[in-house]
Amino acid sequence: MVVQNQNRSGVAWPETAALDTGVLDQAIQHSQDYFRGCQYNEGYWWGELESNATMAAEYLLLSYFLGKMDQDRWRKSSNYILSKQREDGSWGQYYQAPGDVSTSIEAYFALKLAGYSADSEPLRKAREFILSRGGVPQARVFTKIWLALFGQWDWAGTPNMPPELMLLPSWAPLNIYEFSSWARPTVVPLLLVLTRKPTCEVPEWAQIDELYPQPRSETDYSLPKPPAKLGWANLFYHLNRLVGLYHRLPVHPLRSLAERRAVQWVLDHQEADGSWAGIQPPWVYSLIALHHLDSLSHEPVIERGFDGFEKFAIEDEDTFNVQGCVSPVWDTCLVQLALLESGVQADDSMVVNSTQWLVDQQILTGGDWQVRVRDVPPGGWAFEFHNDLYPDIDDSSVVIMALDLARLDPEEETRKDQVIERGLSWMLALQNKNGGWAAFDRGNTRGYMTQLPFSDFGESLDPPSADVTAHVLEMLSRMGYTRADLRVERAYRYLRQEQEDDGSWFGRWGVNYIYGTGAALPALAAIGEDMSQPYVQRAVGWVLEHQNEDGGWGESCGSYVDSSLHGVGPSTASQTAWALLALLAAGEVDHSATRRGVCYLVGRQEADGTWDEPYFTGTGFPGYGLGERPKQPPKPGEQHFQGLEMSGGFMINYHMYRNCWPLLALGRYRKLVTERPEVSEGATEFEPWSLNRGTAVPNPRS
Repeated sequence: MVVQNQNRSGVAWPETAALDTGVLDQAIQHSQDYFRGCQYNEGYWWGELESNATMAAEYLLLSYFLGKMDQDRWRKSSNYILSKQREDGSWGQYYQAPGDVSTSIEAYFALKLAGYSADSEPLRKAREFILSRGGVPQARVFTKIWLALFGQWDWAGTPNMPPELMLLPSWAPLNIYEFSSWARPTVVPLLLVLTRKPTCEVPEWAQIDELYPQPRSETDYSLPKPPAKLGWANLFYHLNRLVGLYHRLPVHPLRSLAERRAVQWVLDHQEADGSWAGIQPPWVYSLIALHHLDSLSHEPVIERGFDGFEKFAIEDEDTFNVQGCVSPVWDTCLVQLALLESGVQADDSMVVNSTQWLVDQQILTGGDWQVRVRDVPPGGWAFEFHNDLYPDIDDSSVVIMALDLARLDPEEETRKDQVIERGLSWMLALQNKNGGWAAFDRGNTRGYMTQLPFSDFGESLDPPSADVTAHVLEMLSRMGYTRADLRVERAYRYLRQEQEDDGSWFGRWGVNYIYGTGAALPALAAIGEDMSQPYVQRAVGWVLEHQNEDGGWGESCGSYVDSSLHGVGPSTASQTAWALLALLAAGEVDHSATRRGVCYLVGRQEADGTWDEPYFTGTGFPGYGLGERPKQPPKPGEQHFQGLEMSGGFMINYHMYRNCWPLLALGRYRKLVTERPEVSEGATEFEPWSLNRGTAVPNPRS
């Protein structure tokens, strides 16, 4: 008996039997029509990158510091901040997260500076929450830096980072290129800010003394001392104190040279759209540093930067929110891949337009990656519209897969092939010694950098990860590379080594083990791995065990800090798609779990072809500092410890994920059930499916 339900568009779908291909076709068509309707004229797709309330709060603080207040946008930004406040008065790092004290302090201060009274209901509730968590002294370093800029925290309670670091060569242990590509452009302007210690006075009514559990005159502003007496953290703690003494000396012979070099580095690293590294932290600190040092001579740079900062905000009649980053290249290559694998013709005008746009986005100029990788022509793609200095390996791998499936006119096709060749050459040069790929750099793994007193938020390093490596490996297979190529074999071995004991793979850039496993199994299938092997079946078993009763899959952001939440959470469209991609790659086309997962997606599709997904399934920073899962999770009181609030993390809701990943999964499912070989009567199993059967063919692009 087939139990019929209806999705939100009114289409009937079966609960317990194989999905009718007509219903499946209709769901796929609806999704394709949605993307056809929301493509920009230039050829790209671009969805909101939602994060947390600190983006809007820091916009208010930045515009006040720069003297660029717009009252209407301040009103709208305040409305946005208030719309994200929780019942307990707090603000959190991700959807349904416990309140975070640092995020709540920044939101509170921004609202008070915008004119909200401390006696207002939102601020009263927020104050109660903040004080219940220890108040301002318990905030992270970055929040304290923001407060110090406005005289609401003592600069003595921030790390000492001398600009003389700029004079160290790239082979020195503490040079700026040991920081990750996102931390580096944040650190450089902060070297100036933390040394100059600028203060922008605020009115007395905007001050936040009420968020201190004790009077400010009795507050201990010293940095917390590491619990261990030995180790890098303790060494850097004492080094920080020595630098503080050095700051007090009357003469600093190299200071002027170091500051000039830092300023020039900042100026040289501004992108065409006014940004720095395409992300919010270096953007705001660069503007603050330049404004404080010489706002008049740097005014054109500051104007371009601030205008660009506002340009990528999400604005309507009532709210205004600056995004932490924008993701048009990532969104476009994922959408194009999903469209092509779901049956859209390779020469469809929609695909031709997006292909031409992606081809034009290839970066042909150098960047910071060249400090570690020399004599290799550039050829990657950025995550954003403009971020030429920091091309993204993960983006580049998916871009190449999307380009390879598209078809252009002969002359343009030749250019596309040249673009792919150049991108391949660039990515292969960035493979790490252990066989894996990181997101931006090669060899960015100096663990001691995470023990600096400065490093209590985000990730300081960019080591290889299983998910990025899997995407590169899948791409290489599509380009004709096999395990006969040593680079593929090394990547394969790395991926095998990264598998967890329970069979899953860690997700560095997506939440979390569902994402990692959903990337790893398709990559292994693509290179022709025997998917019946025990280690693969262990991964399949893990996916099956974590399916929810509604047929979908979900995983909380809290899985990064609580092992009991690995693979556990309310079902989402994107995470269900990742689980299906894993099962399909392993050959589980006819498994009941696969059918139920497909039914979950079809049944929850909206009438306009989209899916609803309030949960955060993208990852910026897990908050480990290391950029990878720690072998021993930090304990309470240790550096980088965090609870479910993920105070050191930065989680993302990519609004495009809810639509492109389900289309990709449904497209692959339909291809398998409609194009597989006929099975003889009485057969119970199908040959495991893979993207590439793994025949040993020579690499046609070598």
